[in-house]
Amino acid sequence: MGGDWEPLARGRAGSERVPAVSHALPAGAARCGPVPPRHHRRRAGPLAPPACPGAAPVRAAAAAGEGRAGSGARPRAAGSTPEPRRARPQGAAPPPPLARRRQRGEAAARGGRGVSKGEAHPRCRPEAARLGPAAPLPSSASKIAGGGDPLRALLRAANALLQQRRYRAALAVIKGFRNGAVYGAKVRAPHALVMTFLFKSGSLREKLKAIAQATYTHSRNLAYFVFTYKGLMALQSRLQGKKIPFHSFFAACIGGWLVFGDNNPINSQIIMYLLSRILFGLSRLAVEKGYIPQPKQDPFPLVAALIWGTVLWLFEYHRHTLQPSLQSSMTYLYDDSNTWHDISDFLIYNKRTDK
Repeated sequence: MGGDWEPLARGRAGSERVPAVSHALPAGAARCGPVPPRHHRRRAGPLAPPACPGAAPVRAAAAAGEGRAGSGARPRAAGSTPEPRRARPQGAAPPPPLARRRQRGEAAARGGRGVSKGEAHPRCRPEAARLGPAAPLPSSASKIAGGGDPLRALLRAANALLQQRRYRAALAVIKGFRNGAVYGAKVRAPHALVMTFLFKSGSLREKLKAIAQATYTHSRNLAYFVFTYKGLMALQSRLQGKKIPFHSFFAACIGGWLVFGDNNPINSQIIMYLLSRILFGLSRLAVEKGYIPQPKQDPFPLVAALIWGTVLWLFEYHRHTLQPSLQSSMTYLYDDSNTWHDISDFLIYNKRTDK
């Protein structure tokens, strides 16, 4: 290659001598194609960039090194003024940026695909060969598939189990137990908190213990009942092959006997709560079925009058028949309002605390 360029250097007018430039590649680099004809090289100019964009930086560096060696230039000492950079000939394309060449090399090495339009030849990618293929970023899917994270693999197996249709009845029983426990705690905790601090005496520790005990009892009983009811319903449907109305009544009777058979304040409140709803529900059902004629006007005012009349009659003359929490509420409303000493226990407090 050096001999091809020497005639151009000798034929140039003037005393300036252009050094012979050699396009020999360094060790480990390969050419991107055959050497172009001499007339093509002369037409492009002595410093025209090669046709392969990937080898342009390598050949340019080699040409610059040989040019300095041919001209007898000495290595620059530390602290000396650097030599002026030789201007790129007009019309010559700049070499591709380092980042772009690195991205192309990494993409080709990682994908293992052929050379597409606009990319350098694989043999002209020294950066890709030096850096090697880039490792893919870890993801949750790859971790689960490879078993890298045992917890994620366990969650994936659990989700697959929940989608099995043959286990749907058993899974519904388990979720019913969960919903019963959560709902019981959400309903009982606020009620116990208010009633304990309003109507019960004792230390703060005793009050908090009473609140926790009431919440636990309500939550546990409701969870047990839902578990029992749904389990018996699933069992009856499996044995008879279909679901009939008697299944619901029988399963609820068994659950009520086993879970709510203990007579304690929590169970009493739940039973009385259900009793009032049952009476209203049966009354509406009787009207819908035609057992009771449709009333011409709303019967709710009459029902409210009868209920309040009955409960106050029981409170005044048969107080012991009422539930303890109802007795406490009515004592606060109707008995404590009959006693006061001064403005403090008349408007600010209910009872005087001083002896």
